[in-house]
Amino acid sequence: WTVLPMSLLRFWTWEHFSSGVMANRPAVLMRLVASAYAVAEKAGTIVQKVLQSGELGIVEKSGANDLQTLADRLVQKSICASLSKSFPKVTIIGEEELPAEAVEEDLIENGQSSLILQKSCPDEYASLKEEELVVWVDPLDGTKEYTEGLLDHVTVLIGIAYGGTAIAGVINQPFYNYQMGAGASLGRTLWGVLGLGAFGFQLQEVPDGKRIITTTRSHSNKLVIDAVQAMEPHDVIRVGGAGNKIIQLVEGKASAYVFASPGCKKWDTCAPEAILHAVGGKLTDMHGNAYTYDANVKHMNSAGVLAALRNHEYYLSRVPQAVLQALPSN
Repeated sequence: WTVLPMSLLRFWTWEHFSSGVMANRPAVLMRLVASAYAVAEKAGTIVQKVLQSGELGIVEKSGANDLQTLADRLVQKSICASLSKSFPKVTIIGEEELPAEAVEEDLIENGQSSLILQKSCPDEYASLKEEELVVWVDPLDGTKEYTEGLLDHVTVLIGIAYGGTAIAGVINQPFYNYQMGAGASLGRTLWGVLGLGAFGFQLQEVPDGKRIITTTRSHSNKLVIDAVQAMEPHDVIRVGGAGNKIIQLVEGKASAYVFASPGCKKWDTCAPEAILHAVGGKLTDMHGNAYTYDANVKHMNSAGVLAALRNHEYYLSRVPQAVLQALPSN
């Protein structure tokens, strides 16, 4: 501590103090990611508790493959209310259409990840303002699998976009390790920022020369099957959840995610895309065009999804012409 005489202190205005505080304050993006991390961890706990209660509160939205549960509703309320409270100027778009109503205090998460706050923000994002950011929320990706007990497919997704590009993402896997028995620690959270990297997992690639395709479990059709077969895969994995499939790519369980169909939405792909891109991978539509994540963009990814950690060009070159004709690019 330096003790200043009173005569000097009179001229030491609030601006001096506040400018010093501001200089040390993390960038808006890093504070938002740090909050999203804490909020996603809380979301994971809510998802676990709803399952333990046995009262899933299942509602069919557009059909038997498009479900909503109590966990979807509670998690979306928790994420949107928590982030809105801390970042009132950020645009937040959630999957579920819920009535506007007061949110219970116990759903609000005010915490932030101190580890994320300690990381330096990439220069190109250091001066972003709240109102320039759009957050895409999928409160429960893999709802159908959640209701069927395929718990490792389930994720909570919080993606952050700037200028239409997915620049940061947080993925919580509430049931990671659930088959490892009572002693295992349940759940984990992955996160990434473009220009900084991705964390919370061990980056691995599929062994050289192996083409393992991950694709949809419950939304298949002839186009999807034809596109997968055109990749000449050594193996095909059919699982639920876009978040889950991107995790398979970054952990070396699959080499490409091929989904030649509409059905996926922006809240499904924003967070996973940011994490994949942060480690050098690529996610596009089936034509190789990037999706955009502005607040006013249409929600459907109508030209399918093609993603790979490496060699995206190879998979793109194998997409059949009939598939491209059936899925006009945005």
